[in-house]
Amino acid sequence: MNIPTTMRAWQWTTCPTTLESALSLNTDAPVPSRPLAPGESLVRVHAAALNPVDYKLAELPLIGRLAIPKPATPGLDFAGVVARTGPDSPLKIGQRVFGKLEPKQQFGTLEEYIIGSREGTVPLPEGVSFEAGAALGVCGLVTYQALTKHLRGGERVVVNGGSGGTGVFAVQIARALGCEVVATCSGANVQLCKDMGADEVIDYRTQSVTDVLEKSGKKVDFVLDNVGEPAALYWRASKFTKPGAKYVQIGSQVSLGFIYDLTFRFVVPTWLGGGRRPFSFAMASTNLKDYEGLAGLVAEGKVKPVIDEVFEMKDVPQGYKKLRTGRARGKIVVRVVDES
Repeated sequence: MNIPTTMRAWQWTTCPTTLESALSLNTDAPVPSRPLAPGESLVRVHAAALNPVDYKLAELPLIGRLAIPKPATPGLDFAGVVARTGPDSPLKIGQRVFGKLEPKQQFGTLEEYIIGSREGTVPLPEGVSFEAGAALGVCGLVTYQALTKHLRGGERVVVNGGSGGTGVFAVQIARALGCEVVATCSGANVQLCKDMGADEVIDYRTQSVTDVLEKSGKKVDFVLDNVGEPAALYWRASKFTKPGAKYVQIGSQVSLGFIYDLTFRFVVPTWLGGGRRPFSFAMASTNLKDYEGLAGLVAEGKVKPVIDEVFEMKDVPQGYKKLRTGRARGKIVVRVVDES
């Protein structure tokens, strides 16, 4: 494969306000040329997906300024074609792959070539597009790990935020595991959640989620919270979940109020007003076996990536603006190169 020496890459050096306002498109960025470590691959990126962590890290004063070398390229999720392989790589040049990079690194996936790790670069299932493959990255992996770790077939699970980037995977994976799924979303997305396999959908805009769950009479085995709101969902969980049911949250809105709330969940004893159900955050741990398990569900048609919109490479700032609204149905994807 003919590999150029330069490429297009979205980059930022300082981020005084928002990531999208700090980004500029460098059309002469150097293609990674260092020797590849064992298992690594140079991947030509065809599509990349956007995640809130992209702008949250860049906009944190200390991490954004000190922890990430500059100029930096955002992006964790990718799908593309292997252009070069390192020693002992299980992949072949020309093979279609998907995966994720690690946070807080200088070179992300919003550029035409990236170096993928052995654990985080996985064969793309046959018939799956690059755009769909890119959507699997972080959100698909973290939900797969959270659910397969805690759930068994026949259990009842609540997915709070069933139509967002992680929620669309959570509903489908829980269903694939043989669980009964209750999803929450706005009225406009009720049919989407049903189409993905949710047994029951609660419109949080017209109904009190906690009231509906408490009045149903059916106890819940597990709660996966993709939103972090309303806080009452956790504090009233003991009324609609079974004793010992776990409450796992993916992502959060950072605020002083939320930090104060977390203190009571983690530190304060139950008898002093602390949490009554085990609470934890789910974090994506790059793991080839888990990625292969997720890819298997996709290959079987049990999980289908949901894409809200595909932006062209030149329109990345607009993609981040839409992501920041929190109203995307599924993933926002960027088409990095046009060739199939």
